[in-house]
Amino acid sequence: MIPPVAAPDFLSRNGWGDAEILPLAGDASFRRYFRVVAPGRSAVLMDAPPDKEDIGPFLAIAAELDARGLSAPQTLAVDRDQGLLLLEDFGDRLVGPVLKADPQPERAIYADAIRVLDALAAQSAPHGLPPYDEAVMLREVRLFTEWYAPAVELDVDEAGFDAAWSECWHDVLGVVADDPVLVLRDYHAENLLLLDRPGLKRLGLLDFQDALAGHPAYDLVSLLQDARRDVSPSLEDEMLTAYLAARGTRDAERFRAHYEILGAQRNTKIIGIFTRLWKRDGKAGYLAYQPRVWGYLERNLAHPALAPVKRWFDANVPTSARAAFWEQRA
Repeated sequence: MIPPVAAPDFLSRNGWGDAEILPLAGDASFRRYFRVVAPGRSAVLMDAPPDKEDIGPFLAIAAELDARGLSAPQTLAVDRDQGLLLLEDFGDRLVGPVLKADPQPERAIYADAIRVLDALAAQSAPHGLPPYDEAVMLREVRLFTEWYAPAVELDVDEAGFDAAWSECWHDVLGVVADDPVLVLRDYHAENLLLLDRPGLKRLGLLDFQDALAGHPAYDLVSLLQDARRDVSPSLEDEMLTAYLAARGTRDAERFRAHYEILGAQRNTKIIGIFTRLWKRDGKAGYLAYQPRVWGYLERNLAHPALAPVKRWFDANVPTSARAAFWEQRA
């Protein structure tokens, strides 16, 4: 977490020449974050190497969220050539750590998070936002066959894998084509910050630069089947029920089927991503989350709408190569 070479000049040019640059966080991408501290004020510096990351989508989605009355960090300064962004500092009250220290407000915080998703679903996706379509979803789930299967020494039926998914998500894709909403894609406790603001602005939003035009159930899955923290089935069901009531959803059974399909898609993808982070990027810490994500996936696969995908997993991935594989190595 050494600050980028161009950072001091960037800060000096934008009125922060007296600031100290402190490590803040890295994530699963190539982005890094630093806290910039000057007398009486602070900001966050995003370092997004331009040969690996494009800051354009972050700026566009931040503006969209702001226009919808939600809390995205305000941009204080930009250097696109260097991939540097100076952002409003939302502080340190990340929902994940807050609830780890005190789980009592969990229900209230998740209810607020559901209200944000209701607000996002109340409007169509921004014009021109790329779709979360079959090509994207298939590319993502293939991370399982490309990275996970070799890592646990499985020889799997890749053509059958693709065919099983295509059979399951046809109705989901119809919603994406006809009535897409803004999907943030990583909407979970580690990307939400508690702010001293009213209403929908109470939750600060992070890590939304990969947003697409997709199905409203996807961000619900991100929130309620969180790879990094346990969300109880009872809380999950309560929040799903609250969301459906807020949206006035007429066919709750169909929506729940879509939720489970997208849950299976997301969790299969995450299992592959965490394996790739280990094998390719040397980030073995993500492996600790594999049993939890497998648990979510097993629950998804129990839904009748996922019968073809469940048959594929049962034929190709033995129990010993699922959660048990990682629990034995914990």
